Amino acid sequence: MLLERDFSDILKQLEFKKGKIKAILDTDTYNEIDDQFALVQMLFSKEKIEVQSINAAPFSMNNRSDNPKKGMELSYDEIFRLLEKINFKKNNFVFKGSTKYVGFEKKPINSPAADNIIESALACSEEDPLYVLAIGAISNVASALLIEPEIIKKLVVVWLGGNALYWPQNLEFNLKQDIGGAQVLFDSGVSLVMVPCKGVTSHLISTVPEIEKYIEPHGEIGKFLAMRFKEYNSIHKGWSKEIWDMAAVGPLAARATCRAVVQRGKPYRWLIDYSRPSPCSA
Repeated sequence: MLLERDFSDILKQLEFKKGKIKAILDTDTYNEIDDQFALVQMLFSKEKIEVQSINAAPFSMNNRSDNPKKGMELSYDEIFRLLEKINFKKNNFVFKGSTKYVGFEKKPINSPAADNIIESALACSEEDPLYVLAIGAISNVASALLIEPEIIKKLVVVWLGGNALYWPQNLEFNLKQDIGGAQVLFDSGVSLVMVPCKGVTSHLISTVPEIEKYIEPHGEIGKFLAMRFKEYNSIHKGWSKEIWDMAAVGPLAARATCRAVVQRGKPYRWLIDYSRPSPCSA
């Protein structure tokens, strides 16, 4: 563990907050089509979320990127495309992230994104923490935790990663890219809301007719999101698609408790460590 914390402090920090919360979005925006929706959803939630900045997260292991640096750069560029569509301009708002994964060596990767998390968190407090919504590989967040453990008690991490704890395997994209980084996250003592993929956000789906009716008519950003959705698959009839990452923005400050650790090798299953006390019984 990077920091020993009382479970009552964690539970108190995870309670729903009144008014706006300060938040950073950490996103592998070009990896798929769901990050784009989540980013716009978050920026349009001005009454509840004060978006302080956006970090570009690394990704690879698919047909859009064969290495994490390339994936991060592609995501960085996609963030600006989205901001342009909603005419959003703000200096020092978008930061480049890790060019590689933390990995099993668990050595932090220095980046503007990690520095941004640290600086923003240190400006907050335990009573009014910084929320980091991480919807990609957890490398930027894990690096920040390793570089400056003092931020752990001033931070709430909402991470969309891994599958439901009852799911038979844990071969999930965000998790498998940086298992070492995920281990850092779970072992750190940071207040954590885990948003599982299979078994939970896999039910958050939409279709082309639905997107064309409710999203596409709404200005340039609606057209752009609809284009990204429809170009993901050439077959639209009878086809539906998960919009995973919106699930991390919606609940935001939802409670979460976990006694799971990440198994190092295949088949990437959760291991429940019953030697750890559960916050549920605190």
